[in-house]
Amino acid sequence: MNHVKERFGEDTNKEVLLMCIGITSGVGRLIFGRVADYITGVNKVYLQVTSFFIIGLMSMMIPLCYIFGGLIAVCLLMGLFDGCFICIMAPIAFELVGANDVSQAIGFLLGLMSVPMVVGPPIAGYLRDTLGSYDVAFYLAGVPPIIGGALLCLIPWVEAKRKRMENKETLRTEQDVTQKMIESEKAVVESHNKTGESVL
Repeated sequence: MNHVKERFGEDTNKEVLLMCIGITSGVGRLIFGRVADYITGVNKVYLQVTSFFIIGLMSMMIPLCYIFGGLIAVCLLMGLFDGCFICIMAPIAFELVGANDVSQAIGFLLGLMSVPMVVGPPIAGYLRDTLGSYDVAFYLAGVPPIIGGALLCLIPWVEAKRKRMENKETLRTEQDVTQKMIESEKAVVESHNKTGESVL
């Protein structure tokens, strides 16, 4: 709000921006929830990565908007993908950790999210007082979502590697069981041949 007041003047209807973010966030939750649930082949992790990248880029775009209409467009897009982030968060946690640990995973996630939410505004205020504008604060605010999205890209790769290892272990176990059964049958046959008597 202070950034809008400084750049566009006191008379600017700055509350419209918050309203735009709130409305499109609700719309985004409805849209992306349906997309994640009903469109086959959609990878929820990559959907979350996309939302992180868009949110980060839109944060960095805020200082570059010198027309109020452009700022509204940025806020609309940011709100839309904020809705995607919120509604996909729990299903991804469920997929990654399972039903037993999902509540703990979401608790950890929200706890980690609270740290930048508490620390961010004082840092932004300090940067404003030091540098004379909020521009650097918005640029810095866009960096963590982009880094988080890049790290989140690794999760499907790690999951695929883990599944390959599990499949190899299962195959090895099956081969060991088969080998033991064959050896057991050979031992029975050899015993039968030596004694000449029926095993039964």
